[in-house]
Amino acid sequence: MEKFDIIIIGGGPGGYVAAIKAAQLGKKVLVLEKAELGGICLNWGCIPTKSLLKNAEVLNTIKNARKFGINIPEYTVDWSKVIKRSRDTSKRLSKGVEYLLKKNKITHVNARAILKNTTTIEAQMDDGEIKLYSAANIIIATGARAKWFPGMEPDGKIIITSKEAMVLEKQPASMAIIGAGAIGVEFAHFFNQFGTKVDIIEALPHILPIEDEDISEELERIFKKRKIKMHLNSMVESIENGKSSATVILKSGEKIEAEKVLVAVGVRGNIENIGLEESGIKIENGWIKTNGNMQTSNPKIYAIGDVAGPPWLAHVASAEGIAAIEHICGEDPIEMTYDNVPGCTYCHPEVASVGLTEKAAVEAGYKIKVGKFPFRALGKSMASGDTDGFVKIILDSKYGEILGCHIIGAEATNLITEIGVARKLESTWVEVLQTIHPHPTLSEAVMEATADAMGESIHI
Repeated sequence: MEKFDIIIIGGGPGGYVAAIKAAQLGKKVLVLEKAELGGICLNWGCIPTKSLLKNAEVLNTIKNARKFGINIPEYTVDWSKVIKRSRDTSKRLSKGVEYLLKKNKITHVNARAILKNTTTIEAQMDDGEIKLYSAANIIIATGARAKWFPGMEPDGKIIITSKEAMVLEKQPASMAIIGAGAIGVEFAHFFNQFGTKVDIIEALPHILPIEDEDISEELERIFKKRKIKMHLNSMVESIENGKSSATVILKSGEKIEAEKVLVAVGVRGNIENIGLEESGIKIENGWIKTNGNMQTSNPKIYAIGDVAGPPWLAHVASAEGIAAIEHICGEDPIEMTYDNVPGCTYCHPEVASVGLTEKAAVEAGYKIKVGKFPFRALGKSMASGDTDGFVKIILDSKYGEILGCHIIGAEATNLITEIGVARKLESTWVEVLQTIHPHPTLSEAVMEATADAMGESIHI
């Protein structure tokens, strides 16, 4: 039995980052991954969807080229190349992760892993061979997969998950999307841009229901303008699957027929059949229970990323991986906290947020000041022709603390980092306003929204 210092089960953004960090700290590391390196994020999530969304952005630019004095009267879409570009991007990045593991002298074995006890892993190869490995510490980073409710079980052909949605051989004429979180909204935007008739079904009152209500309402307005039909406060009763289409039946009695039905109601952890029970690892609400150092109920075994519960974000998985390794290596890390994690949705316009929503801040007992600045009032936005959306900032009126920031607009997912850093440094509105923002840039909207909250905005 080959021995390692640390064994990591799963090679996604949590697992491979943890492996590299451990190698940098001088540990002998084994990564066991049954599929492609990079995990769901790189192969079937974050990266390939962003590639598809870039294709949609290019198409939108072509459609609106006349606004810029450029006439493109005729163009065609090669759907197979749209899909192929996305898959090629993922393959290149997966190879890049493989290179990084080799560079850091990390052993990588393509196999399914099962915990036999606190220190031993059974690796099941594709050819049936079984090997045993041992380590003083083990990290579980097995990720999550799409979930669904009874009555909406995917068949992989007409009723599909996000995995099938990004490799469809033919563009569907119509699609019903169940769930209006980040995944559902991104696919709604993508298929709508290519001309698919899109219906979104959401059980809660707004799309992107965890975002600030002002943001959700603005995106609803934009989607409505683009003829995306939204069925809010709507529950799915069942789906009738036919030969070439399906009918989604809502509890209200309304029926929605579509060529494809995308189920995007969330994810569930990959916790089955990996030996958790044999190792005494506790599960809570379908996720592996961990402490702030990412230790499970068995202190020699850690869990990181989606399998350890929300928030289900690649950047959270990576941070958790580093936190776990630093704890194993005695680096005295700060325990994981989740009150300053940025959330991003890559539709167009983009949505990004960090900290408390206005509603959550009020419910927490804060007396607040709220500032907004629309991108249509910003020189850079007008010059680029992309004026949808705004920046909204929420401040504690007593101390000036930045409680939250919510952005809908071009480059929102890049702009949000400024507030993430400011909150980490415990900055107030003073530091934001005294930081000279370059002109003309989109970042000026953050400064102007902050000024608006304090009654000092210059440009609105």
